[in-house]
Amino acid sequence: MRKFNIRKVLDGLTAVSAVASASSAAQQQQAGNRETEIQETLQSEHFQLCKTVRHGFPYQPSALAFDPVQKILAIGTQTGALRLFGRPGVECYCQHDSGAAVIQLQFLINEGALVSALADDTLHLWNLRQKRPAILHSLKFNRERITFCHLPFQSKWLYVGTERGNIHIVNVESFTLSGYVIMWNKAIELSSKTHPGPIVHISDNPMDEGKLLIGFESGTVVLWDLKSKKADYRYTHDEAIHSVAWHHEGKQFICSHSDGTLTIWNVKSPTKPFQTITPHGKQLKDGKKPEPCKPILKVEYKTTRSGEPFIILSGGLSYDTVGRRPCLTVMHGKSTAVLEMDYSIVDFLTLCETPYPNDFQEPYAVVVLLEKDLVLIDLAQNGYPIFENPYPLTIHESPVTCCEYFADCPVDLIPALYSVGARQKRQGYSKKEWPISGGNWGLITQSYPEIIITGHADGSIKFWDASAITLQVLYKLKTAKVFEKSRNKDDRPNTDIVDEDPYAIQIISWCPESRMLCIAGVSAHVIIYRFSKQEVTTEVIPMLEVRLLYEINDVETPDGEQVPPSSTPGTGSNPQSIVPQSHPSTSSSSSDGLRDNVPCLKVKNSPLKQSPGYQIELVIQLVWVSGEPPQQITSLAVNSAYGLVVFGNCNGIAMVDYLQKTVLLNLGTIELYGSNDPYRREPRSPRKTRQPSGGLCDINEGTVVPEDRCKSPTSAKMSRKLSLPTELKPDLDVKDNSFSRSRSSSVTSIDKESREAISALHFCETFTRKADTSPSPCLWVGTTLGTVLVIVLNLPPGGEQRLLQPVIVSPSGTILRLKGAILRMAFLDTTGSLVPPAHEPWREHNVPEDKDEKEKTKKRRPVSVSPSSSQEISENQYAVICSEKQAKVISLPSQNCIYKQNITETSFVLRGDIVSLNNSICLACFCANGHIMTFSLPSLRPLLDVYYLPLTNMRIARTFCFTNNGQALYLVSPTEIQRLTYSQETCENLQEMLGELFTPVETPEAPNRGFFKGLFGGGAQSLDREELFGESASGKASRSLAQHIPGPGGIEGVKGAASGVVGELARARLALDERGQKLGELEEKTAAMLYSADSFSKHAHEMMLKYKDKKWYQF
Repeated sequence: MRKFNIRKVLDGLTAVSAVASASSAAQQQQAGNRETEIQETLQSEHFQLCKTVRHGFPYQPSALAFDPVQKILAIGTQTGALRLFGRPGVECYCQHDSGAAVIQLQFLINEGALVSALADDTLHLWNLRQKRPAILHSLKFNRERITFCHLPFQSKWLYVGTERGNIHIVNVESFTLSGYVIMWNKAIELSSKTHPGPIVHISDNPMDEGKLLIGFESGTVVLWDLKSKKADYRYTHDEAIHSVAWHHEGKQFICSHSDGTLTIWNVKSPTKPFQTITPHGKQLKDGKKPEPCKPILKVEYKTTRSGEPFIILSGGLSYDTVGRRPCLTVMHGKSTAVLEMDYSIVDFLTLCETPYPNDFQEPYAVVVLLEKDLVLIDLAQNGYPIFENPYPLTIHESPVTCCEYFADCPVDLIPALYSVGARQKRQGYSKKEWPISGGNWGLITQSYPEIIITGHADGSIKFWDASAITLQVLYKLKTAKVFEKSRNKDDRPNTDIVDEDPYAIQIISWCPESRMLCIAGVSAHVIIYRFSKQEVTTEVIPMLEVRLLYEINDVETPDGEQVPPSSTPGTGSNPQSIVPQSHPSTSSSSSDGLRDNVPCLKVKNSPLKQSPGYQIELVIQLVWVSGEPPQQITSLAVNSAYGLVVFGNCNGIAMVDYLQKTVLLNLGTIELYGSNDPYRREPRSPRKTRQPSGGLCDINEGTVVPEDRCKSPTSAKMSRKLSLPTELKPDLDVKDNSFSRSRSSSVTSIDKESREAISALHFCETFTRKADTSPSPCLWVGTTLGTVLVIVLNLPPGGEQRLLQPVIVSPSGTILRLKGAILRMAFLDTTGSLVPPAHEPWREHNVPEDKDEKEKTKKRRPVSVSPSSSQEISENQYAVICSEKQAKVISLPSQNCIYKQNITETSFVLRGDIVSLNNSICLACFCANGHIMTFSLPSLRPLLDVYYLPLTNMRIARTFCFTNNGQALYLVSPTEIQRLTYSQETCENLQEMLGELFTPVETPEAPNRGFFKGLFGGGAQSLDREELFGESASGKASRSLAQHIPGPGGIEGVKGAASGVVGELARARLALDERGQKLGELEEKTAAMLYSADSFSKHAHEMMLKYKDKKWYQF
């Protein structure tokens, strides 16, 4: 595991905190009255950063291996990663430091070890007997390229084939080369004029370990006698070989070729194949050869006691099947099943009942590793159904575009989501248990529920149970089903602002307590969902269209074109008296032929059946304005207690009452300032027919006839397409250390400087003005220019009145300023505790309430957990505001800045979250330069600063999030989530929480040779490999051929890792395991070791009792 260079910051000793405390002290004195001192409990020693677990499908897989006794699966990748899977919930991730591709993996079956061969010609031996596997030995080949490895069952000698066609032999205990080498020119016919090509296969005869079958790429196969050091037989074929497999009796083997044929050979008949099969070739008349097919990349030959053998192969389809999906073919007797796969096949393995190659194999399943999936096929059931995959490998089913992480959720949430998600499961899986069942679970030391929500490019949202370092999908919501889908590309409405993935999710706002969910999508659409356990059919989908306009009014413009003051929002005009639209949404173009007042997507106008789970409450869409497409939404917030949703972009801000389905606020960013605008803005060239830019007259009510709601505009040629912003393009890695970014992905460069986007929104109950004596509901708005503005919310009473009386919205005039775009806001009470936003408790909306419930609802006010609602006038609050550059703590209602911390000068903060840890709270930040930092609250003392990510890219920037209890995550690859912790306590407990891969299991008994075979010399022939390959017999290997590198996974390496990662407790535990770490003693049964330890402790106890009361001179 990588050691982090942790610069822990001692309180008050660094220059930064000295400056911060000096400036804050000065500010406090200026303020006149000293704020009440808040005891801060968090110190630097509470923080430590380490990776915990990695979930998801291994990105770009390249190799596969299975231990049939331990029942553990290993997958290697093109980036040198190693993922190990046991029973559901037992997973492990390791990384080769070189980052070279894994070309092959070989388990030391039932030994708790694994050999990996890499594309940089290194071999590594991994010790799997520890919770975090580590490399014990490495061997680097200098002069030859590794192409194939083979380790016979229960052997310590590994055969390594090379590109030059030679075979070297490695002792896996010492990881040294034997002097015994099989040279290519000795193996092939002396008369052969050409090189046979690289080694593509090595295996020993199942019945005679002394005979080695060597496959060369060119088509030559050689049976080599290890004792006599010469070739017994040579089998030549004019087609290149891809793979070779034995029949378990050792009398026949099968080869797969590049022309789509299989050849079966009798060992003792090298002249021609016993049989040639073209599984997918069309048989031609007149006995002609069938047409050539695509190469068969791999074949396996597995026997059963009670029937025909299985021949399983990948590839080999005929060339005329263009566009056909990749296939796995299972040939059993006369039947041939062709199983289509969703992605191309990387590798496959047949799982068999026995680890012994010389016994009937009894295959029961096939593991197929695809480019983006892992499939297990049940061979024992008719129709070969697949097993239901219990691992969380579908994170990337559609590319992830955003994610949110919630630790310490309400306890009833996971069961509620699971119960609605259980109905979405597919049918038709195999009835059997998942066959990869090795390892043991770790101890669950964390008891709080954790939920991860991922938003995807196809508009789907997935909820995951992430409690106790596991991951399991709970529920999937498809947001796109509310919109009309275009049948083909030509049929697409030309109002789209993105070329692909128009439903992609950009922002998720979720209230776990009320279960209200709100999403913003890439086509400038917002959807609000309520959670219900009842199925409903919505006749007409409620929707609103909002016209957000960015307009700077020229100073010289005549007054007649200015917004009339009477229509300024927030004056409390009743939403029912909305001014009729001058451009109803049915008209798709304005007078000058530009597309106008049309949304980007068309909402379905037929009834929508909504299953239990999340159901649509309201769809809001921004519309085109005079040929300008709506700008993408940059921030979003929903509040269940107030019944409001608010969102903003680089044009302005809109607030919607989702209970009354009305727009309350629709303002350009500049108009939020009123007369207080501090920025000198250049006016844009005014259009002659300019719409008023603010106020309630700019909305289209959802009462428009649904059929005409979204007619596609006539002026298709004027359409301005925007490609998906770079940060939403799947698989996009911008590997650029400087990592500069534009304010908004869809703003043109000319406008960029003058446009101010809404970057943060926060509903709360606090003091809105300096003169306030009590807190009230309000919305805090943060912009990309570092301004914070406060909007006052005047809410009607609860119950029926809430639906009848309007919500009145008015600016407070309060403006605060920071350096850099505002990212996050939060509020603390007088004791320094977090004041969460008010929320409604969840209740079932689709069930009619009885009278008592109605009475309660009438009386019920929004639940605000804020202690501030009952505060005395003297008590105050603190606003915590984090921007891209700095953080400030501001005392309310006085609005004095009491603490300030410049987080970064040269970089900028990508994500900032105010989180709880150890019954206290802190500010956690992730910077574009790769640093993770935490600060105490309210004093903003630096507590942790770690350089964590060497390079940053848009995917990480888009998905990184912190949550409570020291947890964080980000998307480390397009298919995998990396979780980490910044809590010292979790780092220490991690060793206990991780599952164990290795469990002591008895190796099955070897097959019985039988009386006659024993009598007449049949059955398996064993070989003393030590005698052949040991130093005494074969001498030493050339030193320049390969170089031995001791790995960090020996006992010393483990000790070092323990001191760096998990502290004293884990070190003591590792010390107990030391005897089991040496691979030379792997044959010792773990049970015997435990027994000896037990007896030793008994003896020690007896000795202690014996000598307990004796004086020193009595010994």
